[in-house]
Amino acid sequence: MSAAPDTKLDTLADLRVEIDRIDRDMHRLLMERGEIIDRLIAVKARQGGGSAFRPGREAAMMQMIAERHHGALPLDTVEGIWRIIISTFTYVQSNYSVHADFSGGDAAMRDSVRFHFGFTVPCVVHHGASGVIDAVARAGGDLGMFRVDAGAAAGAWWKRLVPEEAPKIIARLPFVERPDHPAGMPIFMISLPLNEAAARDVMLYAVSLDHWTGAIPEVLGQFGGEVLGNVADGKGVSLLVSLPGSVGLETVLNALQTSGVSGLHAHPIGSHAARYEVAGRYSDAT
Repeated sequence: MSAAPDTKLDTLADLRVEIDRIDRDMHRLLMERGEIIDRLIAVKARQGGGSAFRPGREAAMMQMIAERHHGALPLDTVEGIWRIIISTFTYVQSNYSVHADFSGGDAAMRDSVRFHFGFTVPCVVHHGASGVIDAVARAGGDLGMFRVDAGAAAGAWWKRLVPEEAPKIIARLPFVERPDHPAGMPIFMISLPLNEAAARDVMLYAVSLDHWTGAIPEVLGQFGGEVLGNVADGKGVSLLVSLPGSVGLETVLNALQTSGVSGLHAHPIGSHAARYEVAGRYSDAT
């Protein structure tokens, strides 16, 4: 007759010991990450510097976290923790502030700023997309945030991003989209132009034309593009247009002209990573 296996039932004391061990390990790893950042700063200094912002890498990291996550802990919590880690260590590399447009009401924008950047990175309040653009242009190393739909009062704000030296769109937040995201308001993030590390899955253009025609959305849709903003004035129409990075701009402009659109001029104003969507907050919990 074989002996019964030697089994041990967990006690609360045993489990609390395990939790304390995990907490110590997480803290130790965060401090170790800080030491690596110190070395990274030194390497960048030897190589002549470089931007601390890497929106393409951040988007890829958020996607990997969402894909591998499982268990009872909500994805919201995990994503929020990682966002604070990334944003704070970026701040350690190079101090920066986030300029945010609160003109649409402060609750949703404040949630977005704090979810993506935590409380260490300073938040500077503005009332309008133009104020954010001006502040980022002056500050040099700061970021700006405003709603993708910045509101009619903002006008054709995207035209402010056309000059070569003007700020450009570098990201669309949140990186991981889902219907019940706690900071799910669609946000554009801008900075001074990045010479490296920009994500180019989606390209954004300021497009001017003589007048609006109903064929425009259909033509853009054939290429996977869309109109995100549309403002008319006495001089014509200004559009904010997104296109997949794999699509050539000239091909799209030729198709629009063939459909009867006249007076076309397009200028790149930034880019961002492809939107990554999951079904819902707890869809990946097991």
